[in-house]
Amino acid sequence: MDEQKLLLGKVIRSRGKRTWVQYRQISAHQPMEYLCLDIKYVWVHGEGRWYYLLSIMDVFSRKIIQWIFQRSVRKHDVIVMFRRLHTQYNLKGVLIRNDNGSQFLANQVRSYLAELEAKQEFTHVATPEENAYIEAFHSILQRELVERFEFSSFYEANQHLQHYMQWYNYERKHRKLGPITPQQKWETGLLTTSTPEFAHVSERARLGSKEFTEHQTQFQLSGITDPTTDAVTRRCSNKKENNRHVLHIF
Repeated sequence: MDEQKLLLGKVIRSRGKRTWVQYRQISAHQPMEYLCLDIKYVWVHGEGRWYYLLSIMDVFSRKIIQWIFQRSVRKHDVIVMFRRLHTQYNLKGVLIRNDNGSQFLANQVRSYLAELEAKQEFTHVATPEENAYIEAFHSILQRELVERFEFSSFYEANQHLQHYMQWYNYERKHRKLGPITPQQKWETGLLTTSTPEFAHVSERARLGSKEFTEHQTQFQLSGITDPTTDAVTRRCSNKKENNRHVLHIF
């Protein structure tokens, strides 16, 4: 899969008070250089309502470094996410790409990022190809998880999202990366990045590996080892049998 053909190398002019993206194709040479984020709707069948998933991806490694899943996503939630990221990695100088959702346009969000000296840029209206990496990830999540199951509750959906995110980062090989996993790409990038400002990121990567091991052990104890196994299927009301499919490396 070529990032669903969403990556185009055209130059785009900026206009207005917002900083618009200049290039459709994002280029990153080390972890925490370029982030992209987007919101996706997830249907919870048992409650008959939509929930909101906000994911933040590190472009260099394709790793999902932060996400929330809840009834709504407001400007305060976005600020809280960025505050956590800044505490972990330091967002000074980091490029952040998002669309024109009201949560990202909010003055408080833009002011907070400016205060951190992060560089926020906005995609042009109706141009998902300008945020191709995160759009592609959400499409994959839709195909590999959301379309396969009918979640009975928010709790159940959230539990499976937790497992999927860990599996995606640490086990799912990405053809465009090697093929290696996002976490392997992340750690490789940290090893080759000698700048002092990324020293704390390297330490956080090691902590992330430890957290995943503990998380995976927890799921193995409950009989769940992979988001596509029968153990997972038994925990939700699965859709028709013929809707199952094999995961593809992209």
